Amino acid sequence: LLHLHQSKMPTRLKNTRHHRGQVSHGNGRIGKHRKHPGGRGNAGGQHHHRINFDKYHPGYFGKVGMRHFHLTRNKYHCPLINLDKLWTLIPEDKRAKAIKDASDSKAPVIDVVQHGYYKVLGKGELPSAPVIVKARFFSRKAEEKIKAVGGVCVTTA
Repeated sequence: LLHLHQSKMPTRLKNTRHHRGQVSHGNGRIGKHRKHPGGRGNAGGQHHHRINFDKYHPGYFGKVGMRHFHLTRNKYHCPLINLDKLWTLIPEDKRAKAIKDASDSKAPVIDVVQHGYYKVLGKGELPSAPVIVKARFFSRKAEEKIKAVGGVCVTTA
């Protein structure tokens, strides 16, 4: 059998020793120590314990919002990528060349959907090299920043 080791407190220091000989063991003669005088667990949250629930747990009871029957998550599947990570989708050797020859070469095409992302968000800065970005969705800031460096946003289905 597995014996759970608990930190051992010496018996002589326990309150039980202190209360030996006192009839009601520190629980009073009048009120008496009964089993569950207020009910077990969360009983009475809307009745005799209402003040505690309203004060310390507001909003515990009731509902909020609309019900969505047969919720399937796949229609909300929309992986995100930020602008600061956008260039990492291009292999490193091509990346340095594309940024260096920004003015004369044609802009690289980054299709984020092929890499498993659907939406491009605008966190971070882009290197000042034009780039063609294909995605299903663009945030407003992402679109502004891509166009600011001379790039193009192409929405795909």
